[in-house]
Amino acid sequence: MARDNQTTQDNQTTQGNPITQRRGRNEEPETGITEGGRAGRFRDVLSPDHARRGKPPVHFADMEEGERIDAAKSLGMPKFRVNQLAQHYYAHFETDVENFTDFPSALRQTAKDEYFPDLIDEELVQTADHGTTRKTLWKLFDGSRIESVLMQYPTRITLCISSQVGCGMGCPFCATGKLGLTRNLSCAEILEQVRISAAQAQQGVFGEPGRLSNVVFMGMGEPMGNYRSVLHSIRQISSEAPSGFGISARNITVSTVGVVPGIRKLTQEHIPVRLAVSLHAPNDELRDKLVPMNKRFNIKQVLDAAHDYYLASHRRVSIEYALMKDINDQPEHARELARRLNHYGDDWVHVNPIPLNPIEGSPWTASRPEDEEAFLDILHRAGIAATLRDTRGSDIDGACGQLAARHVADQMMGAAKR
Repeated sequence: MARDNQTTQDNQTTQGNPITQRRGRNEEPETGITEGGRAGRFRDVLSPDHARRGKPPVHFADMEEGERIDAAKSLGMPKFRVNQLAQHYYAHFETDVENFTDFPSALRQTAKDEYFPDLIDEELVQTADHGTTRKTLWKLFDGSRIESVLMQYPTRITLCISSQVGCGMGCPFCATGKLGLTRNLSCAEILEQVRISAAQAQQGVFGEPGRLSNVVFMGMGEPMGNYRSVLHSIRQISSEAPSGFGISARNITVSTVGVVPGIRKLTQEHIPVRLAVSLHAPNDELRDKLVPMNKRFNIKQVLDAAHDYYLASHRRVSIEYALMKDINDQPEHARELARRLNHYGDDWVHVNPIPLNPIEGSPWTASRPEDEEAFLDILHRAGIAATLRDTRGSDIDGACGQLAARHVADQMMGAAKR
């Protein structure tokens, strides 16, 4: 996993505008490649073009407190102005400086230019489930596209966000995996998905004002492959204003296909987020086919790390299991999964069997309802907590990456016709 420490270049004294210096700093881009994973099978699933794209403009949310204050000084602003900007961003979900009535009008455009560059723009929205699901396609500064999904439930509003443009994990049944990995998102690109969605919820996008209460890193990308930005964003999502959005860390879920060094690293952070492991198979032979990362970190290594996370955090781990017709959904698969999980003791996981949201043209399809019920029943009789996941967006491009993939295909078709 790429290291968290910044390059020493940030601390060197150079001539010129410090903000310009910061935007031009030559940090080694985080690749998401773990130690020992720079050759062989794991390396093969990463896009060869990853980390060759330009870096997004530095945003307020990317900066540490000291960087924000230094930037303010260089612009002739007193330190307390930084706190005002933070209040607007984190407490009011605002970046339109013209609405900052407590901020000097002469400095508003400067603050906008230097702290709040436009990073993501809403390009397309699809709604489903009688208006309670909103899937958004975002266009980024470099023309890349990501997705997020805002979902209203009776007692909560949950946002599923992306952490990378595409994904390099190569799972064959996943729409995002077919896109390949373009680049990591910056911390601010991650947080902008949260800020805008929180503002939409507050403004009554579901009919009446609500509060964004849960965030899940289950959108496009492998969060552990963008560890530094994901962790920085988690800290800001869970901190109280004016340091963050005030969403409890216990209401944040981080999903991974099983990047063991990332799980180990997250364990040491002692932040009570929920860990979700996308397992999808009970044995290595099958998982090698469904999740290429398994060739780097096998099921035993992944479950060992996940169980250690449970022991350290005292939070049950979620096991995500996409049910695929006649592939991994038979009684023998459920029994084998139960044996593997019960090996570690009782009540340390909650299994979420997920009816696969199939992608167009894929041989992978959803299980039969009777097989889903049988799978769930076997887990329950083995003493394992399990809930069949509610499938949202089945009447739109619901699977993660489908909307972006369709948009790219439409663009290519349009270009071919011209």
